[in-house]
Parts: sequence; structure tokens; C-alpha cells
Amino acid sequence: MKQFAVIGLGRFGVSVAVSLARMGYDVLAVDTDAHKVEKIMDEVTHAVQADALDEEALKALGIRNFDVVIVSIGHDMEASILTTVMLKEMGVKTVVAKARTELHGRVLAKVGADKVVFPERDMGSRVARGLVSKNILDQIDLSPDFSILELVAPEEFVGRSLAESGIRKKYGVNILAIRRGSEVLISPGANQVIQEGDLLVAIGRNDRLQRLGGD
Repeated sequence: MKQFAVIGLGRFGVSVAVSLARMGYDVLAVDTDAHKVEKIMDEVTHAVQADALDEEALKALGIRNFDVVIVSIGHDMEASILTTVMLKEMGVKTVVAKARTELHGRVLAKVGADKVVFPERDMGSRVARGLVSKNILDQIDLSPDFSILELVAPEEFVGRSLAESGIRKKYGVNILAIRRGSEVLISPGANQVIQEGDLLVAIGRNDRLQRLGGD
């Protein structure tokens, strides 16, 4: 089973650490603030007060042995960048770093971060989509032009099969799965009838997905 370490226990770091722990993974949470460490102690496998820039402290925690280390240091961009560099030099296999700005993200990528995430930007994008489109629940961007979208099945599709709905022909998108309560129908056939309350997982170009979502 993968082991994760989260360095920096702001809102994003806490959310990631607790979510991974609840999925059953071993999670080490690290922050310089003793109060933050104490608050999360019962939610994760281990929680430790330590300075992310103290290389010896990180080595003592066995940080290089973790499969993934998430650097979620908040406002201190310099500490975020230096911690990322240090982790890669120590031999950490995968470093995921939180960026506040595009420039911060580019620097993190150049110094070795395996993946850069923009939680504030991405959350803002999700909120905006939810405001302008009543049916869209979530969207995963695959590239600037393509995404995977989860949406509540529009009323006009209920009682019709996927073929009858014209989703592929009219909108040019493909349905990867249908979530129906606790059941998930993977790669549903053209004759699968859409029911009220179904959640459709679709893939396609962003402009066509937005049309499907009823923006």
C-alpha cells in the first residue's frame, strides 16, 4: 500500500491528508505549527511538528521512503520551492507541489516537482462552472480542450436510451459510465436507458461538454 506524507497543514494540506487517511492509506502529516499538528493527530497515521527546511529532521522521519510527498506550504513560496528541491535531492520518488500562481508553478516544475496542483485556481473554476451550469457536478481537465464531466442526466434524456438521446451524435461526446445510486455502469451500451437521477460521466471537447451540461 502506498504511503503518503503531507508537508504543510493549511486547508488544502489537511483536506488531502485526511482524505487519504480515510481511504485507508498511511499518512504522515508535518507542519511547523504545533497547534495544527495536534488538531490532525487523530485523523492520520502520524502527525509531527518539524521544519520542512530542516533536512536532518526530514531524514529522521524517513521521508525518502514515502511513495508520494505532497508539499502544501501556503504563502511562503521560497520555502515551498526549497522543500521541493530538497525532497528530490533526498530521492523521494514522487513530489506533488501546491502552487499559488502560474509563475510559482513553473518554478516548481523546473526544480523537480513531478506534479504541480493549483487548488485555489481549480476550485474557483469548479465554482464558476457550478454557477453557470445547473447540471454539472464535477469536471476533470485532461488538456486545455478536453475534459471528463460528471453531470446529472438532463430531463430530456430520461426514459430514452443512449442512442435515442443523441448524446454522441448531437453533442459529439461519449458516455464513459453511468452512476445510478450505489451502482456504476461502466461503458454502457447504446441501448442502456437513462433513468431519473442518473449521473452521466462524459468525455469530450470542452465546448461540447458545456452544451451538454446546459450552460
